[in-house]
Amino acid sequence: MDPLSAASKIAGSGLEVQSTRLRIVSENIANARSTGDTPGADPYRRKTVTFGMELDRATGLEKVAVKKLGEDRGKYIEEYDPGNPAADANGVVKMPNVNILIEMADMREANRSYDANLQMIKQTRELVSATIDLLKASQ
Repeated sequence: MDPLSAASKIAGSGLEVQSTRLRIVSENIANARSTGDTPGADPYRRKTVTFGMELDRATGLEKVAVKKLGEDRGKYIEEYDPGNPAADANGVVKMPNVNILIEMADMREANRSYDANLQMIKQTRELVSATIDLLKASQ
């Protein structure tokens, strides 16, 4: 496989994993205040994404891939809100273990990584186009 095609495939795998990461961050933010259905029930649990390397057997390239989608096993946040339908007998509601600041930072990082991979694909296309133009001019 030529180096320019390889660079595009590797950057494409980066786009895929960062897209998944952005989806998970969006889900976490959307559920940051989702409580359980019944008093004392567990609320939404923050989701996580783990990346790993994957060998593409057809091309021999090592690409990034989503290795695992998991859950953050951190403690829930407890709030006193006796009027909430999910409150236990003491008026305490278990809230998701989602920290909006962490999610926003994760979103920014994923967005920047996505943009970097997109720029790599654009650069590769420009190099391929310039090579074709040079070959046409030499004939």
